[in-house]
Amino acid sequence: MRIAATSPRPSEEVEAPFLWEQHCSLPLSSEARIGDLARYPAGAFVSVNIGYSPQSSADSMALLRRLRADAQADSRFRLVRTIEDIGSAESIAVAFDLEDAGPLGGDLDNVARFYELGVRSLQPTYNHANAAGGGCLDAVDTGLTAYGRALVDRLNEVGMFADGSHCSRRTGLELAERARVPMIYSHSNFATLWDHPRNITDEQARACAAAGGVIGINGVGIFLGCNAADERHERIVAMARHIEYGAELVGIEHIGIGSDYSFDAEDFNTELRRNPAAFSEAYTRWGPLCWVSPEDLVGDGDVPGLPEVLVARGFRPADLAAVFGENFRRVARRVWRARPTVRGGCGS
Repeated sequence: MRIAATSPRPSEEVEAPFLWEQHCSLPLSSEARIGDLARYPAGAFVSVNIGYSPQSSADSMALLRRLRADAQADSRFRLVRTIEDIGSAESIAVAFDLEDAGPLGGDLDNVARFYELGVRSLQPTYNHANAAGGGCLDAVDTGLTAYGRALVDRLNEVGMFADGSHCSRRTGLELAERARVPMIYSHSNFATLWDHPRNITDEQARACAAAGGVIGINGVGIFLGCNAADERHERIVAMARHIEYGAELVGIEHIGIGSDYSFDAEDFNTELRRNPAAFSEAYTRWGPLCWVSPEDLVGDGDVPGLPEVLVARGFRPADLAAVFGENFRRVARRVWRARPTVRGGCGS
């Protein structure tokens, strides 16, 4: 299936709203450079991944501390502790996320330790089953385990988003049922529009919305149905279609942005080639992955950006503001806490 591109209607220039980018990735290595995030506009909020299933607690903690030190030394960035740290026009607000429970090392007190260092979102699983639950690429969907349910409880207690992206469908539904505060899908698209195992069902979307959560739409070509290098504009249009579909399905107040842009694209595509078993044919059959860039996300590129495409589809300024940032900001106010409980002390 190839998603047909549409051209925006001629109009005056569309001003990009405040951007809340709920998930992107730098290299998970010493190659990571916090300065790459300056491709996002000043005033934006950006959540950066610091680990998934291959990383240990020590690996993710070491990367997190280095990125924090780099951000503190660069006036373009501001580390997020509370929601009030977000929104300065002079700097990009930076927080962090984990794409798997593996970096917790089986110790739920590490949730609070990571929170103290700026991690604000965690996925129980990444593609495959682990101690917490099932992954979206598993043949058998086991749902949340007892440990996974305890993890959701701890995330709620600490004030960290419980994130269903990359989880199995049953795990995502049980996460929404278990959560006492809004859960999210940080970077997930809709299977109804493009039938990929990484995309979520309408049932998952409705459960997330019923829990008060937000679904961040991503710009990954293989999850949109247009991954060729020359389909740059088609990816932007496809991302707009998923936003529009989600708004019609669960209400615009439950849709946001989590582009999943990969600043480590070369590393990630190399990993796909070298370790296909970790991802399956659902990832590898499409060739090198392509993404909607930060520039195309806000309309700073040489093709119509996402805001302009959405306006051409009938979105009003208030709609753009909700999707691009205010919806995630609203649920963060409900979920994040200023001072989580650390039962065993924490690093600095």
